[in-house]
Amino acid sequence: MKGFSAWRLSPLLAVLAMVLLISTPVAAELPEGVGENGTEREDDESEEREWFPLDSLNAGLDEAPDEVERLTPRDSARSFERLTENEEYATAAHLLNLSELDEAEQQQKGPELARQLASVLRRGEWFSVSNLPSREDAAIEDPSGQHPLVGEPRRSLELASMTVDGETYEIRLSRYGVDDEQPVWLISADSVTSIPLLYEEFGPSPLEAYIPERFQTSLGMLQVWEWIAIPLFLLLIGLVGWGVHALVGLLAYWFPHGAPSIFAGRIGVPMALLVMAFVAQVLLDYVVSFTAVATTFIHTLLIILIAWGVGTIALRLVDTVLLKVTRRFVGEIDDTKPKDERQLLTTLYAVRRVIILVTVIAVSVYVLSQIELFETLGLSLLASASVLAVLVGIAGQAVLGNILSSFQVSLAKPIRIGDLVMFEGQWCYVEGIFYTFIRLRVWDERRLIVPVTYFVSQPFHNLSVKNAKMYRKLELILHLSADIELIRHKFFEFAEEEDNVVEHHKLCCYVTGQTEKTQTVTCYLMASDPFAGWIAEMQIRERLMNFIRTYHPEWWPRDIVVLNQDDIATEEKHEKPRVRAPVGGKSDGENTE
Repeated sequence: MKGFSAWRLSPLLAVLAMVLLISTPVAAELPEGVGENGTEREDDESEEREWFPLDSLNAGLDEAPDEVERLTPRDSARSFERLTENEEYATAAHLLNLSELDEAEQQQKGPELARQLASVLRRGEWFSVSNLPSREDAAIEDPSGQHPLVGEPRRSLELASMTVDGETYEIRLSRYGVDDEQPVWLISADSVTSIPLLYEEFGPSPLEAYIPERFQTSLGMLQVWEWIAIPLFLLLIGLVGWGVHALVGLLAYWFPHGAPSIFAGRIGVPMALLVMAFVAQVLLDYVVSFTAVATTFIHTLLIILIAWGVGTIALRLVDTVLLKVTRRFVGEIDDTKPKDERQLLTTLYAVRRVIILVTVIAVSVYVLSQIELFETLGLSLLASASVLAVLVGIAGQAVLGNILSSFQVSLAKPIRIGDLVMFEGQWCYVEGIFYTFIRLRVWDERRLIVPVTYFVSQPFHNLSVKNAKMYRKLELILHLSADIELIRHKFFEFAEEEDNVVEHHKLCCYVTGQTEKTQTVTCYLMASDPFAGWIAEMQIRERLMNFIRTYHPEWWPRDIVVLNQDDIATEEKHEKPRVRAPVGGKSDGENTE
């Protein structure tokens, strides 16, 4: 069997040797730049990742002049901007990739497309040339190394993004290479195709056809006519807002008293801003158009006004509903209302704060999404999230602490709307619990505004935590000869006649102190609520004092001067002790006989 196996393997080894001998020269004869598997080499593949290869570039145009700089994205954008400002549109056409046009049409349509693109970029979306890369490969330079694409070459960059009829169109700079020529940066072919559509949407308005040419020259970032038109535009919008505010005020006056009148009276300013924003947007769409710098600013401002106006009107609606519910179910805010009603009002205030928080977040997200900050600043925000978190934590520590404490108070409910609290020695009703402060109504109708964090960090008495009943006491300082039983009887009589005194079986009156001249009489009573108890205490004290003043004035404390040594209480007389004078004279302060 061993001999048989060796005999069968020998032909196989011979065949393998012949295959190796034949394949070696074939591999050596492959053309340069192609691997053994017939693919291009890795260095060519890396070059194609840096630019788009073309067979020819704008063959229908003449040779590009030397003044056209196209090696870096910044040079291409700056060159296009300079040439179109000087109305050298034929030269600026060399910065467009016209490969989608026939060679015969490139010479004719290239300058017109360059002019239209310049008008679109001036009015559509403002961008800064300085923000474009100055490297030929457009690689991202980040010394910190936090950017995920740092050092990677790019062959396409977005200059602007515009929306027409719900569709988004981008103006992009792309890098193209033809054979052995140096790659250049041009407006991409797809962007060139969409130029006519964008020009129809973002081109000059009909009003600009009547503006003299001398007013269309540039003056700083705007044209001369824009420096005149923008103040007039803002003045017109302001007059519209003033008229809307006056009209809403009249509606509030005409509406019957109640929730509609209150709601209309509170939405005058946000409604005026909303109408101003919509009128301004209509004028920008159909009447006049400004350059991208002014348009971007006005567009962002209008978005903020619309979002703020809608959010404010929504909050005013919530406040009006809350006020109506308060008046219907709770009424006057004090601790005489049942606990359930005061707890309902506290819950409504908590719901209001939640609605405010949700509205603010929704408005912020809407504004940021409309001005496209997420796309332009997303990576930077993610990269610096830790720094922002630290800054926000330090700068907003007090505000965030108050907001969290406010939610804590709303959930745990150590106080409720309408509770009577003793805070720093003052009687106060809790009138409102807001995000950052608590509003207290002091007994004398003053309003005490206390930060939430300070309030919850200080001890306070909640006199309404279970019920409003409260013990009150009054003290009388009388002479030692006062009849306690008579005073106790009169106190019980006066207390039972008071409507605010409850639980008469808990009335009591005792002597709680005594000196060599006076005694202290203390009377205790239970009142229905603290403030009513205070009133009852004052009235009973006045009646007791009037009784003593009228019938027993001798019970008032007084200083007694003893003129003789007779004991008034026992009517016993004592002889005055005789004192022998000392030898040599009289003693000081003593008489001798």
